[in-house]
Amino acid sequence: MSAGNAALAVAGQPGSDAADRDVFVDIQNVRLDYKVGDNNSTLALDDTNLALRRGEFVAIVGPSGCGKSSLLKLASGLRRPSQGEVIVGGSPVVKPIKIVGMAFQNPTMLPWLRTIDNVLMPLRIVEPHRSRFRAHKDEYREMARALLAEVGLGNFVEKYPWELSGGMLQRASLCRALIHDPRLLLLDEPFGALDAFTREDLWQVLQKLWMERSPTVILVTHDLREAVFLADTVHVMSARPGRVLTTHRVDIRRPRSLDDLFTDAASHLVHELRSHISHDRGV
Repeated sequence: MSAGNAALAVAGQPGSDAADRDVFVDIQNVRLDYKVGDNNSTLALDDTNLALRRGEFVAIVGPSGCGKSSLLKLASGLRRPSQGEVIVGGSPVVKPIKIVGMAFQNPTMLPWLRTIDNVLMPLRIVEPHRSRFRAHKDEYREMARALLAEVGLGNFVEKYPWELSGGMLQRASLCRALIHDPRLLLLDEPFGALDAFTREDLWQVLQKLWMERSPTVILVTHDLREAVFLADTVHVMSARPGRVLTTHRVDIRRPRSLDDLFTDAASHLVHELRSHISHDRGV
């Protein structure tokens, strides 16, 4: 069994041929160096292995600077590993891939476009939608309207970004990431800048969208409660250079409610995740 598939076994999944065939994202023995100047480099990831099943929701947690965001860049093809291999959907990733949707802590909406037109941007860029956008524009706009209504923004479709709150902007950002029905959704601390109540509300919105659409999801977060609420599997990374220290399966039924975070099982898992990170940092 490879180290990547060993992660599946740790998470409570059988290391069988059937399980191996269902691996959608496979990061194998990856090393990533960032060049600093002409002669120096920073080792971000070393001997990193990670495997995700198709449709799985995975959270990545760990100390700042451990390479969590670098994993997202590798999975999307925005960066190539210095060593090792990244495979998505059975194909090696050698350039940016089209099947990805992404959302970040900063929604980065274009201020001169209305909310619906910001949401539609991936359809103007990503094939096959780009070549058929003009002919099917009305159809695409209805798709965007329906998605915005689903996240509670039905009355804000024609508003500009500067007319929306932070929570509204993140709802629109999620819609933009999902509008082209990506098979892989990459989320880099999308709720980190929001207040606690708005953040918890958006956890429920994201869970609903994922359960309806079933993309494979990688969520990078510093919030351990967020990881436990949203993920099927939580991977804990070491301090830089990053590697996967341990993997925990989240055995809480879906759909999950915020009350589930106050159960003994959830509290124990949050404490265990925190202890892994603290121990690795020497705290």
